[in-house]
Amino acid sequence: MAQIITESLVESLARERAFQLLDKGSAYEILGPLDGIESPHLVAQNIVPQFDDGMIIVKGTLNGQQTVIISIEGNFQGGGIGEVSGAKLAGTLEKLIKECEKGNKIHPVIIYDTGGVRLQEANYGLLSIAEISAAIVALREYVPVIGIIPGKVGSFGGMSLTAGLCSALIMTREGRLGMNGPEVIEQEAGIRELDSRNKQLIWKMIGGAIRHESALADVIVEDDIPNYKEAIKNIWSGEIRLQHRTKQIQNYLSLFKTLDIEKKIMPEQAKEYLNSKTVNMDIELPTPMGDVKSTGSRWFDLLANGQHSISEVPSVLVADTIISGVNARLIAVVPNPDSKYYRARNGEVGLLEGWTIAKYVRQAIEEDKDLTEKRLIIPIVDVPSQAFGYHEELFGIYLSCSAAVDAYATARLAGHPVVATLVGNAISGAFLSHGMQANRLIALNDDGVNVHVMSKKSAAIITQRTIEELDEAAKEVPSMAYDIQSFEKLGALFKLLDGVNAKEPNPEDRDILESAVIEAYNDIKSDSARDLSSRLKSDIARSSGRKASIQVREMIDLQWR
Repeated sequence: MAQIITESLVESLARERAFQLLDKGSAYEILGPLDGIESPHLVAQNIVPQFDDGMIIVKGTLNGQQTVIISIEGNFQGGGIGEVSGAKLAGTLEKLIKECEKGNKIHPVIIYDTGGVRLQEANYGLLSIAEISAAIVALREYVPVIGIIPGKVGSFGGMSLTAGLCSALIMTREGRLGMNGPEVIEQEAGIRELDSRNKQLIWKMIGGAIRHESALADVIVEDDIPNYKEAIKNIWSGEIRLQHRTKQIQNYLSLFKTLDIEKKIMPEQAKEYLNSKTVNMDIELPTPMGDVKSTGSRWFDLLANGQHSISEVPSVLVADTIISGVNARLIAVVPNPDSKYYRARNGEVGLLEGWTIAKYVRQAIEEDKDLTEKRLIIPIVDVPSQAFGYHEELFGIYLSCSAAVDAYATARLAGHPVVATLVGNAISGAFLSHGMQANRLIALNDDGVNVHVMSKKSAAIITQRTIEELDEAAKEVPSMAYDIQSFEKLGALFKLLDGVNAKEPNPEDRDILESAVIEAYNDIKSDSARDLSSRLKSDIARSSGRKASIQVREMIDLQWR
């Protein structure tokens, strides 16, 4: 009996995966190992770098169509995204946008094998994932952006948000897709919330089969190269219809408003809910009984100038106001101690919050679509993290956050100036969802304003270090630090404001912040770019903060043919 030979993506390394998918003889690598572009931030932490930084870019043809495969190496730092690897992925997608604008249609395929941000580079990864997300949203208007999650690591952390933004997702049963890894959920929420050792339950929650059966992945394939190629061809031809999940806001929002999680919902039941997405337009969530004022809610009240929130969800405040003669929409995520989603009671971005942000940003886009002057959108950022919970992962919190990212990026591309104001914590996927897609970032110079990808306790466990060792490493690598002064050294801030009381703001503090917002608004209006490229153009970015990010993009341009 003849032996059946299969070509596996799951068992292959990232470089092999890219060349396996492309037509034989058509492929060449851009920024390969011989170019020697490695992370400049690892040696200082006694970590051996890699000359391709775990990100493989291969250009060629697939089924005769011009294609670029971007493949993440899960065996290097868990496929984590740092400055160089992130710039390779974002820079390639940005290059494809320029090619498509010139009429040269090139198809992108991203092979995911990543745990998200590389914690040893922390905020560099956060900035990179925001830029990757922005590029995916822009590129989708020209060609489908296809993601493949074959297995081994899967797609987690901030990179799960980019997977949620893809036009279509191909998975195997071995693949996993979720925002928060099981070990992190157990660390943050306790073993009663999720036992990370219960592998059978975890596969039923976030594995490829359940994601496909729950209509969260478009195709599930057996792990053989011809199967992936056939799936890609069917997506390109339209045989597999694109779902645009991040735009199905009312369906998902209605589901999560009506969902009863008092009793633990099992994966099979969750699958039925996600497939039905029953719409109940009349449901209203109760107003919180307690009056919990966070830093973000205080700033919302000051900036709203007497305007009440129009949001249907108590944990997301939305109001239209006028700032120095400019029409503006304010959006803030705030605590709701009475939320039925108990893992999202302290201002976290959860299932309800991500979809609600998306609703009110897209509402502004629709209402202003025929106006020459689009509304200024101001995310007020005070978010401790995304929600770490069993039900959140089961029902796809990554997609909720992707929907918010998509909405903000779409607003920016549609001509809405978006100015994020960092008045409190700006942590992890919550910041990616709410603030990171802004044209300009303004922060208060205050000890209570922090930017990072994870709590120190969890970061120490994931990187197998003590908190003291993390603090020591941050002295050499500012991107690992939490304080806003270190974040400023990366060059992404438009302005860092001194002399403002972040926690107990008064009208004088409001006036200072409003003045900075209008300055940022005018800067946006004078700039023809609607992408996030301004973060690479500041003096700090060019001189030190993002030198590697800029160099990578320049080398992609040089090697493109």
